[in-house]
Amino acid sequence: MTSEPACVVKSNESMIAAIKGYIDRATDDLLASLRDPGQLSAEERRGIIARYTAVLEGNFIYWMTGAYISVGSEEARAKIMDNLREEVRDCHPGMMRRFAIAAHAIPTDADAQAVHRDLMNVRLFIGRLSAVPILVTMAFFEGFIQKFMTYLADLARRQGSMEMEYTDVHGVCDITHTQELYRALEAEMALAPPTATHEPFEGVELLRGLIQNIVVHKAVRES
Repeated sequence: MTSEPACVVKSNESMIAAIKGYIDRATDDLLASLRDPGQLSAEERRGIIARYTAVLEGNFIYWMTGAYISVGSEEARAKIMDNLREEVRDCHPGMMRRFAIAAHAIPTDADAQAVHRDLMNVRLFIGRLSAVPILVTMAFFEGFIQKFMTYLADLARRQGSMEMEYTDVHGVCDITHTQELYRALEAEMALAPPTATHEPFEGVELLRGLIQNIVVHKAVRES
């Protein structure tokens, strides 16, 4: 069995380190932009939870399925399948729905419309089935969500909710999910490293725009 040349391994390691640094900065910027829950009105808190639910409940499994279809390495497939199996087996969309109901934040048509454009941009990006950029995007998302759970739970408590299974589970399991996605990324980059410097981060930027819309939605948006 032949091993990869040392220069290729070193190049991939350097690129993965750069990707992690970019994702860490993007995550920190998003977390720093979150408004103090104590300064939000009940309707603002409801809106954040509802828009988050409108996005996550029906799309996360689609995004992760796109990652599974796109990858070529068996290691990446196995790690993504573990994530999908957990999502379906433990009915994470059901957890999300119970969380929203208890916080009096079931998404309305207006909530769905508010995130529609940014959500469609992410869906179309996933639909291109480009393995490395999708894995980078999902690693970013899983890492952000794990850190976002404390904030989301605070919003829900201020809405009078005691239903915290969703935030409790994802505050823990997404640590492992993020690590596994980086391992999947390493395996996939060994097959097909990105060919352009900007390529790995397109989905991160699209998803960051969607998250910003969830947490700081402006009532008047460009048509």
